[in-house]
Amino acid sequence: MFDIADGSVRALNQFLHGPLGPTRRVVVENPDGAHSIAVGVNAPVEIDIRGHAGYYAAGMNKHATVNIAGNAGPGVAENMMSGRVTVRGFASVSAGASAHGGLLVVEGDAGLRCGISLKGADIVVGGDVGAFSAFMAQAGRIVVCGDAAENLGDSLYEAVLYVRGEVKSLGADAQFEPMTDADRAAVASLLQAAGFAHDPASFRRVASAKQLYHWNADANQEY
Repeated sequence: MFDIADGSVRALNQFLHGPLGPTRRVVVENPDGAHSIAVGVNAPVEIDIRGHAGYYAAGMNKHATVNIAGNAGPGVAENMMSGRVTVRGFASVSAGASAHGGLLVVEGDAGLRCGISLKGADIVVGGDVGAFSAFMAQAGRIVVCGDAAENLGDSLYEAVLYVRGEVKSLGADAQFEPMTDADRAAVASLLQAAGFAHDPASFRRVASAKQLYHWNADANQEY
Protein backbone atom coordinates (compact mmCIF):
# COMPACT_ATOMS: atom_id res chain seq x y z
CA MET A 1 0.00 0.00 0.00
CA PHE A 2 1.19 3.52 -0.84
CA ASP A 3 -0.21 6.52 1.01
CA ILE A 4 0.47 9.60 -1.08
CA ALA A 5 -0.15 11.78 1.97
CA ASP A 6 2.89 10.23 3.68
CA GLY A 7 5.05 9.52 0.65
CA SER A 8 5.36 10.70 -2.92
CA VAL A 9 4.12 9.88 -6.41
CA ARG A 10 7.75 9.44 -7.46
CA ALA A 11 8.27 6.68 -4.90
CA LEU A 12 5.11 4.94 -6.07
CA ASN A 13 6.11 5.10 -9.72
CA GLN A 14 9.66 3.97 -8.99
CA PHE A 15 8.24 0.93 -7.23
CA LEU A 16 5.87 0.18 -10.10
CA HIS A 17 8.71 0.49 -12.63
CA GLY A 18 10.94 -1.90 -10.72
CA PRO A 19 10.91 -5.69 -10.43
CA LEU A 20 7.54 -6.36 -8.80
CA GLY A 21 8.16 -10.04 -8.13
CA PRO A 22 5.01 -11.67 -6.74
CA THR A 23 3.21 -8.33 -6.31
CA ARG A 24 -0.07 -8.43 -8.19
CA ARG A 25 -2.02 -5.64 -6.50
CA VAL A 26 -1.05 -2.18 -5.31
CA VAL A 27 -3.37 0.14 -3.37
CA VAL A 28 -2.87 3.91 -3.53
CA GLU A 29 -4.43 5.86 -0.66
CA ASN A 30 -5.03 9.62 -0.47
CA PRO A 31 -4.17 10.50 -4.08
CA ASP A 32 -5.86 13.89 -3.55
CA GLY A 33 -5.62 14.85 -7.22
CA ALA A 34 -1.87 14.29 -7.53
CA HIS A 35 -0.54 14.24 -11.08
CA SER A 36 1.11 11.37 -12.99
CA ILE A 37 -0.02 8.57 -10.70
CA ALA A 38 0.88 5.13 -12.06
CA VAL A 39 2.36 6.34 -15.34
CA GLY A 40 4.47 4.11 -17.55
CA VAL A 41 3.54 0.85 -15.82
CA ASN A 42 4.71 -2.19 -17.79
CA ALA A 43 3.54 -5.14 -15.70
CA PRO A 44 0.35 -7.22 -15.22
CA VAL A 45 -0.45 -5.62 -11.89
CA GLU A 46 -3.75 -4.26 -10.53
CA ILE A 47 -3.55 -0.73 -9.17
CA ASP A 48 -6.40 0.65 -7.06
CA ILE A 49 -6.32 4.44 -6.73
CA ARG A 50 -8.71 5.26 -3.89
CA GLY A 51 -9.72 8.81 -4.72
CA HIS A 52 -9.37 11.50 -7.36
CA ALA A 53 -6.36 11.54 -9.68
CA GLY A 54 -4.82 14.55 -11.40
CA TYR A 55 -3.21 14.95 -14.81
CA TYR A 56 -2.08 11.94 -16.87
CA ALA A 57 -3.09 9.18 -14.46
CA ALA A 58 -2.17 5.77 -15.91
CA GLY A 59 -0.53 7.41 -18.89
CA MET A 60 1.48 5.10 -21.16
CA ASN A 61 -0.08 2.12 -19.42
CA LYS A 62 0.99 -1.34 -20.59
CA HIS A 63 -0.47 -4.59 -19.19
CA ALA A 64 -1.71 -3.07 -15.92
CA THR A 65 -5.30 -2.79 -14.69
CA VAL A 66 -5.80 0.62 -13.10
CA ASN A 67 -8.96 1.47 -11.17
CA ILE A 68 -9.58 5.09 -10.18
CA ALA A 69 -12.25 5.37 -7.49
CA GLY A 70 -12.98 9.00 -8.26
CA ASN A 71 -12.52 11.55 -11.01
CA ALA A 72 -9.50 11.87 -13.30
CA GLY A 73 -7.83 15.01 -14.60
CA PRO A 74 -6.69 15.74 -18.16
CA GLY A 75 -5.07 13.01 -20.20
CA VAL A 76 -6.06 9.92 -18.23
CA ALA A 77 -4.71 6.79 -19.99
CA GLU A 78 -2.90 9.01 -22.49
CA ASN A 79 -0.87 6.92 -24.96
CA MET A 80 -2.02 3.66 -23.32
CA MET A 81 -0.62 0.61 -25.09
CA SER A 82 -2.55 -2.23 -23.45
CA GLY A 83 -4.29 -3.18 -20.23
CA ARG A 84 -7.36 -1.52 -18.75
CA VAL A 85 -8.05 1.79 -17.04
CA THR A 86 -11.38 2.42 -15.31
CA VAL A 87 -12.51 5.81 -14.00
CA ARG A 88 -15.42 5.41 -11.59
CA GLY A 89 -16.27 9.11 -11.79
CA PHE A 90 -15.73 11.74 -14.47
CA ALA A 91 -12.77 12.28 -16.79
CA SER A 92 -11.47 15.69 -17.81
CA VAL A 93 -10.19 16.71 -21.24
CA SER A 94 -8.32 14.42 -23.64
CA ALA A 95 -9.14 11.12 -21.97
CA GLY A 96 -7.41 8.32 -23.83
CA ALA A 97 -5.47 10.68 -26.09
CA SER A 98 -3.32 8.83 -28.65
CA ALA A 99 -4.03 5.48 -26.96
CA HIS A 100 -2.77 2.58 -29.07
CA GLY A 101 -4.43 -0.36 -27.31
CA GLY A 102 -6.26 -1.58 -24.24
CA LEU A 103 -9.60 -0.45 -22.83
CA LEU A 104 -10.48 2.83 -21.12
CA VAL A 105 -13.81 2.90 -19.26
CA VAL A 106 -15.22 6.18 -17.91
CA GLU A 107 -18.34 5.52 -15.90
CA GLY A 108 -19.36 9.19 -15.80
CA ASP A 109 -18.92 11.93 -18.39
CA ALA A 110 -15.75 12.69 -20.34
CA GLY A 111 -14.71 16.22 -21.23
CA LEU A 112 -13.50 17.84 -24.43
CA ARG A 113 -11.49 15.88 -26.98
CA CYS A 114 -12.09 12.44 -25.54
CA GLY A 115 -10.12 10.01 -27.69
CA ILE A 116 -8.23 12.72 -29.58
CA SER A 117 -5.79 11.15 -32.07
CA LEU A 118 -6.89 7.68 -30.94
CA LYS A 119 -4.61 5.05 -32.45
CA GLY A 120 -6.26 1.71 -31.73
CA ALA A 121 -7.58 1.54 -28.17
CA ASP A 122 -11.21 1.10 -27.16
CA ILE A 123 -12.98 3.74 -25.05
CA VAL A 124 -16.39 3.28 -23.41
CA VAL A 125 -18.01 6.32 -21.76
CA GLY A 126 -21.05 5.76 -19.59
CA GLY A 127 -22.19 9.38 -19.81
CA ASP A 128 -21.64 12.26 -22.25
CA VAL A 129 -18.54 13.39 -24.14
CA GLY A 130 -17.46 16.96 -24.79
CA ALA A 131 -16.80 18.87 -27.98
CA PHE A 132 -14.31 17.63 -30.57
CA SER A 133 -14.25 14.12 -29.13
CA ALA A 134 -12.46 11.66 -31.43
CA PHE A 135 -10.77 14.55 -33.23
CA MET A 136 -8.36 13.02 -35.77
CA ALA A 137 -8.99 9.54 -34.33
CA GLN A 138 -7.02 7.19 -36.53
CA ALA A 139 -7.99 3.73 -35.31
CA GLY A 140 -9.95 2.10 -32.50
CA ARG A 141 -13.51 2.36 -31.23
CA ILE A 142 -15.37 4.76 -28.94
CA VAL A 143 -18.73 3.91 -27.39
CA VAL A 144 -20.69 6.83 -25.93
CA CYS A 145 -23.68 5.82 -23.84
CA GLY A 146 -24.86 9.40 -23.40
CA ASP A 147 -24.80 12.48 -25.63
CA ALA A 148 -22.00 13.99 -27.71
CA ALA A 149 -21.29 17.71 -27.93
CA GLU A 150 -20.24 19.69 -30.99
CA ASN A 151 -17.95 18.49 -33.77
CA LEU A 152 -17.90 14.81 -32.91
CA GLY A 153 -15.34 12.94 -35.00
CA ASP A 154 -13.86 15.99 -36.67
CA SER A 155 -11.21 14.90 -39.23
CA LEU A 156 -11.88 11.25 -38.37
CA TYR A 157 -9.77 8.56 -40.03
CA GLU A 158 -10.40 4.83 -39.50
CA ALA A 159 -11.76 4.90 -35.95
CA VAL A 160 -15.44 4.09 -35.50
CA LEU A 161 -17.77 5.77 -33.00
CA TYR A 162 -21.01 4.47 -31.53
CA VAL A 163 -23.36 6.94 -29.81
CA ARG A 164 -26.54 6.12 -27.93
CA GLY A 165 -27.71 9.65 -27.17
CA GLU A 166 -27.98 12.89 -29.10
CA VAL A 167 -25.16 14.30 -31.20
CA LYS A 168 -25.11 18.10 -31.21
CA SER A 169 -23.09 18.17 -34.44
CA LEU A 170 -20.65 16.11 -36.43
CA GLY A 171 -17.22 17.44 -37.29
CA ALA A 172 -15.66 17.76 -40.73
CA ASP A 173 -15.77 14.55 -42.74
CA ALA A 174 -17.73 12.55 -40.14
CA GLN A 175 -21.02 10.93 -41.09
CA PHE A 176 -23.67 8.61 -39.73
CA GLU A 177 -23.67 5.14 -41.28
CA PRO A 178 -26.02 2.16 -40.97
CA MET A 179 -25.37 -0.22 -38.09
CA THR A 180 -24.50 -3.74 -39.22
CA ASP A 181 -24.66 -7.02 -37.33
CA ALA A 182 -20.90 -6.74 -36.85
CA ASP A 183 -21.33 -3.27 -35.33
CA ARG A 184 -23.99 -4.46 -32.91
CA ALA A 185 -21.80 -7.40 -31.90
CA ALA A 186 -18.85 -5.06 -31.33
CA VAL A 187 -20.93 -2.70 -29.20
CA ALA A 188 -22.35 -5.60 -27.20
CA SER A 189 -18.86 -6.90 -26.49
CA LEU A 190 -17.55 -3.50 -25.42
CA LEU A 191 -20.57 -2.79 -23.23
CA GLN A 192 -20.17 -6.14 -21.52
CA ALA A 193 -16.47 -5.51 -20.93
CA ALA A 194 -17.28 -2.10 -19.44
CA GLY A 195 -20.15 -3.37 -17.30
CA PHE A 196 -23.01 -1.50 -18.98
CA ALA A 197 -26.31 -3.11 -19.91
CA HIS A 198 -27.57 -0.95 -22.79
CA ASP A 199 -29.18 -2.40 -25.89
CA PRO A 200 -26.58 -2.38 -28.72
CA ALA A 201 -29.40 -1.67 -31.18
CA SER A 202 -29.92 1.74 -29.54
CA PHE A 203 -26.55 3.05 -30.78
CA ARG A 204 -25.73 4.87 -34.01
CA ARG A 205 -22.51 4.47 -35.96
CA VAL A 206 -20.30 7.42 -36.90
CA ALA A 207 -17.38 6.97 -39.28
CA SER A 208 -15.30 8.93 -41.78
CA ALA A 209 -16.72 9.99 -45.13
CA LYS A 210 -13.09 9.82 -46.35
CA GLN A 211 -13.20 13.13 -48.17
CA LEU A 212 -10.14 14.44 -46.34
CA TYR A 213 -7.83 11.56 -47.22
CA HIS A 214 -6.38 13.51 -50.13
CA TRP A 215 -5.88 17.25 -50.51
CA ASN A 216 -8.40 18.84 -52.85
CA ALA A 217 -7.04 22.16 -54.13
CA ASP A 218 -10.44 23.07 -55.57
CA ALA A 219 -12.35 22.72 -52.30
CA ASN A 220 -11.48 26.26 -51.10
CA GLN A 221 -11.23 24.88 -47.56
CA GLU A 222 -14.90 23.91 -47.68
CA TYR A 223 -15.61 20.32 -46.67
